[in-house]
Amino acid sequence: MFIVMSLGGSILAGDLDPVRFKTYAEAILKISEKHKLLLVVGGGVSARRYIEAARGIGADEVTCDFLGIDVTRLNAKLLISALGKAAYPEVPTNYNEAAVAAESSKIVVMGGVIPGQTTDAVSAALSEYLGADLFLIPTSVDGIYSADPNIDKNAVKYKTLTGSELVKMSGETSLKAGSKSPIDPIACKLIERGGIRTIVLDGRKPETLLKIIEGEEKGPQKECEGTIITS
Repeated sequence: MFIVMSLGGSILAGDLDPVRFKTYAEAILKISEKHKLLLVVGGGVSARRYIEAARGIGADEVTCDFLGIDVTRLNAKLLISALGKAAYPEVPTNYNEAAVAAESSKIVVMGGVIPGQTTDAVSAALSEYLGADLFLIPTSVDGIYSADPNIDKNAVKYKTLTGSELVKMSGETSLKAGSKSPIDPIACKLIERGGIRTIVLDGRKPETLLKIIEGEEKGPQKECEGTIITS
């Protein structure tokens, strides 16, 4: 399979813990033994701190976006270092560079691309552009819920959603992690448009990622530990 993964900064680089990078690198290397991989890494806490500082000195929002993109690329370089020779050595800075890198036999790792696009949106666009078989979104929750499970004890986790249902939900919520959907609206629309098979899963434990991919190897699953988004 060709797998594109949106790896949020809060999952991978929340506190810039080297052990965390190494742990995820080990899981990614194991996946790459059987599958082609392209990962888009987020900025996490470090990016938010730079953005807050920039806003504090009066920077415009596009400048803030560029700062965030720079941090995502730094995180990408850290992961490349953790992956060693198995990784493509450069961080693609646009979609065409990513397409060229994806032709290699290496694991491709990149960050943000342009202002106004989140890690999820970049990953979803790449999934459609490059014809990925599977789009994975490891997050800080274990799927998509009917309400915030941290607040509402009656919140129900969706086992499956269609792309159109996901888009409808994206128009009804702010899409914070742990809310109705941890995916931003642009990514939701790209997932629907491209008919991309997508799984939102708990990324706090890399072994969950491995388990879900092992399940997909046997054929498209009807259920898994996350939420499956179908065309």
